[in-house]
Amino acid sequence: MAQHAPPARGARLGRAVGASGSGSTVSGVVLLLPGTSRFTPGPVRALARALGRAGGAEGLVAHTLPHGAGAVREEQARWAADEAVRRYGDVPVCLAGYDAGGLAALRAAGHEAVNSVLALAPCLGRADGAGSPEPVKQLAGRQVLIVHGTNDARSDPEDSFLLAARAKKANRSTCRFEVHSDGHSLAEHQAEVVALAVDFVLGAVCSGRYSRPVADALAAPPPLGLRMPLASGFGRSLRR
Repeated sequence: MAQHAPPARGARLGRAVGASGSGSTVSGVVLLLPGTSRFTPGPVRALARALGRAGGAEGLVAHTLPHGAGAVREEQARWAADEAVRRYGDVPVCLAGYDAGGLAALRAAGHEAVNSVLALAPCLGRADGAGSPEPVKQLAGRQVLIVHGTNDARSDPEDSFLLAARAKKANRSTCRFEVHSDGHSLAEHQAEVVALAVDFVLGAVCSGRYSRPVADALAAPPPLGLRMPLASGFGRSLRR
């Protein structure tokens, strides 16, 4: 199969949100990877709209990929990163995923165009005695943010903490926020989650600047920077 062809059925970039015009007007790309079901989108739709509003003037483009699962989701992420480079040139790419999309974003982070990864309530399988832990070497050199609700009944938040702890050893630019009392969909504090995600993406892809909480989380040693509480009202008074 030719390298430019989609490796999995349904692999495509969704409609562009944000900067428009020729490729020369685009300075960065966010690839949004939803979960397995279109009926449980989590914060992805709200995040796409917020990125379009906040990042369009800075040349940021966001594309939402189709829903998928497992290895198909991971292949879609890698194909989409290739397609972003083909379409927009040598610009930084952020993989931002929720649920199974969060896991795919983490796994596909080794793509040479990817400079940052955002994983929202990633579905991780804790390795048993016969299995291997999720790899983290591909996260080296990337900016990484993991966000997880403390009441997530579908994906154990402790699994993402353990992954973040291992990732931090390979990559100091890793942080993790906990959304207290929120579940897998991150619906109860969606506004704060979206504001945090936008702040991280704009900093990683466009400006290189982060709000104080994100900067502190990236700089803090473990476990402090990996169990940062997401404050109620985050984003209301941010000044970039």
